[in-house]
Amino acid sequence: MTKLALIGGTGLTSLKSLEIIRREVVHTPYGEASGPLTHGILCGKEVVFLARHGYGHTIPPHKINYRANIWALQHAGVSNIIAIAAVGGIRNDMVPGRLIIPDQIIDYTWSRKNTFFEDGLTQVVHIDFTFPYDETLRQRLLKGCHAAQLDVCEGGTYGVTQGPRLETAAEIDRMERDGCAMVGMTGMPEAALARELSLGYATCAVSVNWAAGRGGGSIIKMEEIDATVKTGMEKVRELLGHVVPLV
Repeated sequence: MTKLALIGGTGLTSLKSLEIIRREVVHTPYGEASGPLTHGILCGKEVVFLARHGYGHTIPPHKINYRANIWALQHAGVSNIIAIAAVGGIRNDMVPGRLIIPDQIIDYTWSRKNTFFEDGLTQVVHIDFTFPYDETLRQRLLKGCHAAQLDVCEGGTYGVTQGPRLETAAEIDRMERDGCAMVGMTGMPEAALARELSLGYATCAVSVNWAAGRGGGSIIKMEEIDATVKTGMEKVRELLGHVVPLV
């Protein structure tokens, strides 16, 4: 397996510079993925693109079929995944518009189908998840940020909430006490499922707003998030132009 997969998050349902070769519908044992896999060439490399929320951005975070998505990518011959995520900034340096390459996760979600290891097992399987992201991929993302001269935060804990609602200020206070630097809704079980299938996985997060009670404590306005998403995803596209050739 040599292919690189790119999972697009909020604001990244397509890649303008992707030379599309074909689209593939993969039927999985876990149901339907978020959409067809788009096979193409990006920066001279073969990649597979999948829009996490669907190509029309219609699937909310708690309804994403994470197992089908990851299984479909492995079935297509993918060995490494770069996942894009929009997050809210908790820590003071997580200013809106900044890129973040997280190095840890805390999972606050519930009721999501979060493992492949359920039925038909010959023995109970436990994956090592001490370090949830592939460090080689993380370093390549950081190298790409530096090459593109993009402002990046080189680590931080990604707190994953259930959604689809945003968090209360008290919930963000608790997450900060837990050590979370940012908050989002899609980081788990995606990362763990990739580890279960022995796929390299790393996240490029974009801070698109201050989390509840941060940044002056004002009410979060969706129109402001939308504007930051647009500029943030342009930075991601620039980053991918430098990272894809490295993977």
